Amino acid sequence: MRALVFDGTLSLSEIPAPVPAAGEALIRVEYSAICNTDIELTRGYLGFRGVPGHEFVGVVEQGSAALRGKRVVGEINCPCGNCALCRRALPTHCSQRTMLGIAGRPGVFAEYVALPEANLHCVPDYLASVRALFTEPLAAALQIFEQFHIRPTDRIILLGTGKLGLLTALVLQQGGYHYTAYNRNPRKIKLAQTLGINCRPLAELPPDERVDVCIDCTGNPQGMALALQHVRPRGTIVLKTTVADPAAFDINQIVINELTLIGSRCGPFAPALAMLAADRINPEPLVSAEFTFTNIVAAFTAAQKSDTVKVIINHA
Repeated sequence: MRALVFDGTLSLSEIPAPVPAAGEALIRVEYSAICNTDIELTRGYLGFRGVPGHEFVGVVEQGSAALRGKRVVGEINCPCGNCALCRRALPTHCSQRTMLGIAGRPGVFAEYVALPEANLHCVPDYLASVRALFTEPLAAALQIFEQFHIRPTDRIILLGTGKLGLLTALVLQQGGYHYTAYNRNPRKIKLAQTLGINCRPLAELPPDERVDVCIDCTGNPQGMALALQHVRPRGTIVLKTTVADPAAFDINQIVINELTLIGSRCGPFAPALAMLAADRINPEPLVSAEFTFTNIVAAFTAAQKSDTVKVIINHA
C-alpha cells in the first residue's frame, strides 16, 4: 500500500499493508488531517520515524460483523489493559501503550490502518466525514473540562487560535465562559471573530493583565512563559502545547505564586462525536485546504504556513 513515511524526510512510499492483530480492525482511510503534533514529529519530536498521522475517518474492511462496512473514527492510545496504570483506569497513560502515528504504531497517512476495535467509534450516517474528522482534536479540547472545574466566574485567557485553540475557544463559547483569546496572526484573528469567538491581537493584551485560568494552545515553546506572565497567584495554567524543542521557563514563579499547572492531552471521543453530530460545533470553517493523498507531501508544506489552520487529506 502507499503511505507517507518519515525517515528524516517525508516521502510517499510503498510499504506492506498492516495485518490486524486479534481484536483489531483493518480500516480503509477516507480522510485524514494534519495536526501540529505531526509537524513537530518531522522536526524531531520523540525521535519519530515511520508513518505519522492520528486524525482520521475510515471504513472498516476487516473486523467483527458489527463493525464491517461502518465509518469510524479512532482513539489514538492503544493500552495493554494489564499494567498498574490500566488497572487504575488510566489507559491513555499505559506504560506499554502504543500511540497511533506517534509511538510504536503506524499512523493514518496511509491507505490502510489497523486499530483495536475497542478504540473505534461509529460515525452517524448523517454526519459528514469532514466534520467527523475533527473528533480527535475536539476531544482534546474537551479534556480540559474533564480535568478540572472552571467556575462561571473565572476569567480565562486562551493563548493561540490555531487548530486546537479555535476548537477550545468554541467549547468555551458554548459553555458561556468569560474568556478572551489572543493571537498574533491577523488572518487567524479574523477567522476566530467570524466564528463569534472573542479574539484580539496579542499586542492588545496588557502586560499586567492577570486572570484565573490561562490556556496555552500556542504550539510555541514560548507559550508557557507567556502564560506565567498572565495568570494570577493561585491561578491555573493548562498546557496543550507539545513541541520538538521546548523552551526553558522560570519555575520559581510556579512556586512563589502557588500556581496549579495542568498538562492536558487526549480527551473523550464520545461527547466530542456527539457535539459534532448535534451540530453544536461546526468545524468546517477551520479547513484551510484539502489535498489529495497523492499530494500529501505538499500538504505538509501548506500546513506549516503561518496563515494555515487545518489541512485535510482526501484519500479517495
